[in-house]
Amino acid sequence: MEPVCNECAECMERREPVTMKARILRVCPCELLVCDLCNAQEVLVHTDNACCFRVGQCVCITYSGAMTMSIPPQISAECVKLIPCCCC
Repeated sequence: MEPVCNECAECMERREPVTMKARILRVCPCELLVCDLCNAQEVLVHTDNACCFRVGQCVCITYSGAMTMSIPPQISAECVKLIPCCCC
């Protein structure tokens, strides 16, 4: 039986970035609480530019694909861009 990878640093470096389209529910210093437009799941997004956004705006978030299993799940954004509000 082959060993199972538990997201080692090497695997994380090779992983393709993932994007999420979401609506902002709350803005705090260095984090956004958003609602994923594809599945209505709330996600806490860690980002240094959180103060650039407002509640109700829609954003496209690029992140590594790693998401915690906490409630709400958490991600660390590589990039957050404002987009016109739309569905998934």
